[in-house]
Amino acid sequence: MELFDVYSRQHIEFARAEGLKLWDTKGKEYLDFYGGHAVISIGHTNPLQVAAITKQLNSIAYYSNSVRISQQEELAKKLGTIAECDDYKLFLCNSGAEANENALKLASFHNGRTKIISFFKSFHGRTSLAVSVTDNPKIVAPINRNANVQFVELNNLDEFEAAIDESVCAVIIEGVQGVGGINIPTPEFMQGVSAVCKKYGALLIVDEVQSGYGRTGKFFAHQHANISPDLITIAKGMGNGFPVAGVLIAPHIVPQMEMLGSTFGGNQLACTAAISVLDVIEQDNLISNAAMVGDYISNAVRSIDGVKEVRSLGLMIGIELHDNCSNVKSELLNRYGILTGSSSNKNTIRILPPLTISNVEAEFFVAAFSSTMDNNQ
Repeated sequence: MELFDVYSRQHIEFARAEGLKLWDTKGKEYLDFYGGHAVISIGHTNPLQVAAITKQLNSIAYYSNSVRISQQEELAKKLGTIAECDDYKLFLCNSGAEANENALKLASFHNGRTKIISFFKSFHGRTSLAVSVTDNPKIVAPINRNANVQFVELNNLDEFEAAIDESVCAVIIEGVQGVGGINIPTPEFMQGVSAVCKKYGALLIVDEVQSGYGRTGKFFAHQHANISPDLITIAKGMGNGFPVAGVLIAPHIVPQMEMLGSTFGGNQLACTAAISVLDVIEQDNLISNAAMVGDYISNAVRSIDGVKEVRSLGLMIGIELHDNCSNVKSELLNRYGILTGSSSNKNTIRILPPLTISNVEAEFFVAAFSSTMDNNQ
């Protein structure tokens, strides 16, 4: 049997990793400025997390939600405290797409409506309902096309207000559009969307799958706008590579038996991985580090010749060039061993390093990027 090959891959296989560094099977060293799609939040093979997972694995790795799992309660309490959202409730699942799927279903259960508003250049996952609110025709199969979904322009409040009425079930928006090229909703736009949702009784879902867990210099990107969404979805950096995700649910949404469910969601091992991530974020002040180092990188690359625009919030950085960025990405990888990310905007490089990044590593990237841009003018 062969793999069903649907991925565009670099011809690299990693054998070992530590912090921001990775080594391939030939021993070549790389520096991770992409974090495997913003998944690596506290650095590769973080010692605290490795110890916690190993200890849990030697006790019990998994049992289903048919029994009490105290690690779930510990995770919910710690997350509420660190993220400053104690009044929310937590539903645990396995991936960002699954989190968004459940958030959309919860919204429809809550108000009985069916219409959804999403945004152009959005990405919310590849499962049935999540992909229907994703603006990428290449990954939306005919069976996923949904007449109940309307897309509007990000940061255009007039267009948004013209689209919404009492038939809208939910509005789903990324805290920062990641795959779309690091497109950032303005605080004023987020505040306007929140207010209009309340006016019409539509639930506001903020997808923090990529932008959450301290990456933007606050725990959640929407906290820059000082709003309180009805539903918040989380994944990626939540487990630092271990599959775990969740939905944070505002107190006015009432749970009912069997409205949601998950076989693997919130298992003992997944919760242990997620608890260790929060411990490291808190102990090492990684949220403030993300803000500080992110500002340094953004300001430094903004003045480099050939850079058209830098869009950034903490360690979510989009560097848009005047032309296709593939040659620059390739040179950064092959000459300097720096892994970066692409986006649906072919001119934009995504920078999403672990929140543990140091000033030394940031300075190395800036110097390498500057030299690469000189070579590609």
